[in-house]
Amino acid sequence: MSLPLLRALPDDLGEQACRADRLLADARLAAWPDERQSALQWVCALSDFAFEQVQRDPEQLLQLAETGELERPRRAGELRTLLSQQLKNCTDETQLAHCLRRFRNREQLRIVWRELNRLADLAETCRDLSQLADTTISLAADFLYRQQIAQFGTPIGKQSGKEQQLLVLGMGKLGAEELNLSSDIDLIFAYPQSGETHGGKRSIDNQEFFTKLGQKLIKALDAITVDGFVFRVDMRLRPYGSSGPLVFSFNALEQYYQTQGRDWERYALIKARVVAGDNSAGRALLKLLRPFVFRRYLDYSAIEALRDMKRLIEQEVRRRELQDNIKLGAGGIREVEFIAQAFQLIHGGRNLALQQRALLDVLAVLEKQGYLPAKVIRELKDGYRFLRYVEHGLQAIADQQTHALPDDEVNRARLACLMGFADWTSFMRQLGQWRTRIDQHFRAVIAAKDDETESADESGQWLPLWLGRLPETSAQAQLGEAGFSQAQTAWQQLMALRESSAVRAMQSQGRQRLDALMPRLLAQIVQQDRPGEVLERVLPLVGAIARRSVYLLLLCERPDALNQLLELCAKSPWIAAQMARYPLLLDELLQGDKLYQVPRAPQLAAELQERLLRIPADDLEQQMEALRHFKLAHSLRVVTAELGGTLPLMKVSDYLTWLAEAILEQVLHLAWQQCVARHGRPKRLDGGRSELDFVIIGYGKLGGLELSHSSDLDLVFLHDGDPNASTDGDKPVDGAQFFMRLGQRILHLLTTNTASGALYEVDMRLRPSGASGLLVSSLAAFARYQSESAWTWEHQALLRARVLAGSEQLGAAFEQVRQRVLSRPRDKTKLAAEVSDMRRKMRENLGTRSGGQGFDLKQDVGGIVDIEFIVQYAALAFAYQHPDLLRWTDCMRLLDELGSSALFSAEDAHVLQSIYKSYRSKAHQLALQQKALRLADDAFASERREVIRLWHELGLN
Repeated sequence: MSLPLLRALPDDLGEQACRADRLLADARLAAWPDERQSALQWVCALSDFAFEQVQRDPEQLLQLAETGELERPRRAGELRTLLSQQLKNCTDETQLAHCLRRFRNREQLRIVWRELNRLADLAETCRDLSQLADTTISLAADFLYRQQIAQFGTPIGKQSGKEQQLLVLGMGKLGAEELNLSSDIDLIFAYPQSGETHGGKRSIDNQEFFTKLGQKLIKALDAITVDGFVFRVDMRLRPYGSSGPLVFSFNALEQYYQTQGRDWERYALIKARVVAGDNSAGRALLKLLRPFVFRRYLDYSAIEALRDMKRLIEQEVRRRELQDNIKLGAGGIREVEFIAQAFQLIHGGRNLALQQRALLDVLAVLEKQGYLPAKVIRELKDGYRFLRYVEHGLQAIADQQTHALPDDEVNRARLACLMGFADWTSFMRQLGQWRTRIDQHFRAVIAAKDDETESADESGQWLPLWLGRLPETSAQAQLGEAGFSQAQTAWQQLMALRESSAVRAMQSQGRQRLDALMPRLLAQIVQQDRPGEVLERVLPLVGAIARRSVYLLLLCERPDALNQLLELCAKSPWIAAQMARYPLLLDELLQGDKLYQVPRAPQLAAELQERLLRIPADDLEQQMEALRHFKLAHSLRVVTAELGGTLPLMKVSDYLTWLAEAILEQVLHLAWQQCVARHGRPKRLDGGRSELDFVIIGYGKLGGLELSHSSDLDLVFLHDGDPNASTDGDKPVDGAQFFMRLGQRILHLLTTNTASGALYEVDMRLRPSGASGLLVSSLAAFARYQSESAWTWEHQALLRARVLAGSEQLGAAFEQVRQRVLSRPRDKTKLAAEVSDMRRKMRENLGTRSGGQGFDLKQDVGGIVDIEFIVQYAALAFAYQHPDLLRWTDCMRLLDELGSSALFSAEDAHVLQSIYKSYRSKAHQLALQQKALRLADDAFASERREVIRLWHELGLN
């Protein structure tokens, strides 16, 4: 948002408006154009600080105007160049202090001038102030470091033997580059390794060296002299606060945060940024601290921590009567920050897009990714900007760190005027509206729901039962009256959970959360149609999360998430089992309607690519976890959409197939990068450097766009490189080895079990020569095998094969081979015999045994595989005459083509399609109910007869 600028000063500022006249007695200022003189009058009327600076030293303002710095933005690195030049003549700490303060006052005057005249927006002002702090901290630290080396020698790391430097972390608004006009700076001092100095007049250990350096740096910045100060320095965010050491080694910091770090320190470290020292060492330190700040799991306990912090702030506000404080009061700046940081702390461990420092950038992510509605984000952003402009207006008056609204008429008139209002009343009305909206949004996200009470006839009535305070007969009677048909079983299940080792091992906080959750859980379960089934399905999840009590807190805090969980578990034991196995999926329950929305293939691919781009290229563990979480989350979405009726069967398979394709594309990309980094690039057959001459071919359900829940992936890997030429890296291997290792790396990424399981089970047996063949074949070898050695069943499989990821050129070449192999003329009698023989073997090995009971939906006569074999036989038999049959790899469109080409009657094609869809729909239902594909003997009797009829009409037996 931008603010209007009122050039007409109100009557209340008549005396302040005249102050510029005294300055204009200077002929050089009087020679300014009218527009700049008017701007001078405006600034001097609104800011005592600016007036006093110009009155004391008009030369500063004249120089800024003459060089053009007064009106234009700063260029990158400009401040550092200017201050470096001025520090060249400094020889001691006194001169350093004088130079820093003169530089700061000149720059502060420029920033205030541009802010009050609205020549800079909020972002530019905050950035300029932060760059001023960065520059003064960094160059002052460098100056003092050199001086101290001359006295004590160079600090050397004990382990590395290398020179050590002071690392300065900027926290809070400095870290986020959001400093206000009169902000203090929160700093933490660190150094990489312990050791001692070498080469000085006397040697001291590194701790002492950097403590002395830190003390001098604080004095250089913070001490008030006749020239003022540079920045007020606050060191209380360091470990142990004011009572702790001033400086810490990296190891000491890591150990402290791992063993003693508190929740508010996680909040503080979100914005930490290196502002002085070795940037590479700084990155290493922040990487060490990241696991403390951003937990790998969904961390709903952050809400409690922020709530406690807010409660303490509110107590302080009441004690000190700070209700008019625009930072700490209700609806103030801090509440907007808390909203953003709540989502960062809860979700930031898995969603790297939230691992940002700048508040407005975080809010943009919350909107883009659907954490909060666009209208809420818009109000938070606009309200925050309004408050920050108010903050700057307050602090521009006297260069004081204040957030309290003024109580005198002059300063009220100044603030209202600067904010674009004709009077104080209209300004306060607008301010009140913004604060009310912010506070409402804050309470919706964070504030405790103190007004929510649970009546005795809801969750309260279940607490005595859960705590075991009722006699067993009374407890079972209560369960029976509530709708549990097997009350004794339900009671035994609840008591088994209570007495389980997982619950017994819980610490007090976790047990309190469990005791708060269980009555709520039971109160909602009895609202389900079959509460006994739901209880049986959900209790394993409760047991699984017992030792990760943040999930218990999530379900307590979010009744909507708990209700969503129970409804999904009621519909599908598959979902309940997935939730129990992978509790991180509970995060998805917070997505609201997004849980039932499924993006199309391009959006899926883009979302996954964006997630992986945020992860450091060398962090394989995070990459693998990101891939697995993406797959689990979207697999859950497709199930909920299917159960909710918003996704029909064929779209379910499409979506699951798109999901696999997006993952395979990124897995291939990651595996290629890793192999190239280790061995260099392989050579092409023409001698050129390979640019991923590799493809992943999908067979079976994946190739046919018919994936179901928990399907494995039938894959074949092909390359078109020179198998004999060496790669061009530091550890060269020949092309055959390179592509073999690439294939192995792909399988490793797909199948390795991590905390989030494996991505997919992979079946490579359809490659040339099956399990005894090479893991990766050249295209030429693949073509020879398919033309000369492949069995008919392998050509049946090739009908469903298609390129999923890799080189477009190689993919097109594969498709040419496929077309050539499949379109050759075949003896239909021989083909029918070979297809029938293969089908007979499958039934004998996989179908219902002779004398067995029931109908195997997939393998028995008249089932799913029979339809697939009918279609595959027809495609192989007639492809040489009807090449359009080879355009498709899925059964439904092949049947369309068979019908439109009159190879099947339109009625027969439609009948087979209808039966195939019915079978697959039933198979999906059974999978979600975790039941086998074995049905009653008479199931689908008429459909099976139709399939058998068409089977025999084609000459199959």
